[in-house]
Amino acid sequence: MHILVVEDEKRLAALLRRVLSEERHVVDVANDGLAGHDLATSGTYDLVILDLMLPGMDGVEICRQMRQVGVETPVLMLTARGAVEDRVAGLKTGADDYLVKPFAMEELLARVEALLRRRAKGLEAGQQLQVADLTLDLVRHEAKRGDRVIELTAKEFALLEYLMRNAGQVLSRTQIIDHVWRYDLDALSNVVDIYIHYLRDKVDRNHQRPLIKTVRGVGYKIEP
Repeated sequence: MHILVVEDEKRLAALLRRVLSEERHVVDVANDGLAGHDLATSGTYDLVILDLMLPGMDGVEICRQMRQVGVETPVLMLTARGAVEDRVAGLKTGADDYLVKPFAMEELLARVEALLRRRAKGLEAGQQLQVADLTLDLVRHEAKRGDRVIELTAKEFALLEYLMRNAGQVLSRTQIIDHVWRYDLDALSNVVDIYIHYLRDKVDRNHQRPLIKTVRGVGYKIEP
């Protein structure tokens, strides 16, 4: 699943990314409230892990604005505060669960899996993205071109989902890196080109009509 972690304690954020990635989730991280707000309100995540106290905008306000714009992504709120009124404030703005720091990673993982199971049950089984004869099942995490099932890694799936959600729109390498990887890739500046090559080999191979296009000097798009 695609998880957003909004946490200003960088050590904790890095630990959460590593632990959740080991569980085969795709994890984005924001270290302040404003960046977290922009990502959380995009509606592209399966779960948001949200710290209560953040620079720029606090977790309660981020959660409130998510719900105001219709984003129903489950929210697990983290805080060093243990007071009842703080928990109530978070839950009243639309948070689905609450975890007080310090916490055991085993408990966090259990709560994450419970929220993801609840989300999966709440989604329609047929929820899909489709471009031409390419379909992406967001519940089953399955891609198909026609009747052919396409085996994708977690990053390939996240990249294809991002392209399909923005079908017809040219996405720059910077946009793709920011959305799919969310960390410094200066040493791997060609990572987008590599993964686009992987996707083309899996999606467009043996098809007369390629869907993934290169726009020279700009980036990539998937053609509707």
